[in-house]
Amino acid sequence: MTLAAPPDGEGIDIAGITQVFRGADREVRALDAFDLKIRSGEFLSIVGPSGCGKSTLLRIVAGLLRPSGGTVTIAGSRVERPQTAIGFVFQSPTLLEWRSVLDNVMLQIEMRGLEPAAYLDRARSLLASVGLAEFENAYPRELSGGMRQRTAIIRGLIHDPPLLLMDEPFGALDALTREQMRIDLETLWLTSHKTVIFVTHSVDEAVLLSDRVVVMSPRPGRIERIIEIDLPRPRGIEARDAASFTQATRAITEIFLARGVLKRGAG
Repeated sequence: MTLAAPPDGEGIDIAGITQVFRGADREVRALDAFDLKIRSGEFLSIVGPSGCGKSTLLRIVAGLLRPSGGTVTIAGSRVERPQTAIGFVFQSPTLLEWRSVLDNVMLQIEMRGLEPAAYLDRARSLLASVGLAEFENAYPRELSGGMRQRTAIIRGLIHDPPLLLMDEPFGALDALTREQMRIDLETLWLTSHKTVIFVTHSVDEAVLLSDRVVVMSPRPGRIERIIEIDLPRPRGIEARDAASFTQATRAITEIFLARGVLKRGAG
């Protein structure tokens, strides 16, 4: 299979994406007429109910799934096959248990046929930036859940991709670790200026990380609203006290209440 590397420096144009999955006895429309333009260097989050096509959309952008209709264009080039100049981080870190932290990060380089020696300093620098400098020789079984996920994120960044796709990377973490991971990710993004598409079920997380939040409808996934986030960066713990944080989270919550995704409690 020939892999395509998306050019650097321009945005992403998602135009009229529809995705239909057909089985033996039924048809599932996951996405319907999805249109979105993403700016180069933007941190954009997508939030929506389970089954609304968020992960499907990431796979289409990555070129891992051909859409039933519509196109994705990255920096002027249409996505028609799997992309190589991207980083992809999943909810599960999927580390190799017999490789150390550093070796798990360097696996990305080996699989791409790149020269490992040229990336060792970068790997160590990135690991240090997320507090893993002392653990580069540790094995996954010796790490906490947050440390394993930090390793997976660095593995997704080691080859310096212009685009990072993140599919609920903090979903399996406890609340305190998740908050620290959110702060660490923002720090990495502020220094790298990469384009990030971040899928999450957490409204708070989406608002605190993003320049814009795309709110999706229940299946078939459509855009209900795009909300610009007016919060100064960096956004530490105190960002939750800002009026603009409260306004944005309330606006998203009201959309989900109106669509029946959330229900108000008794009283």
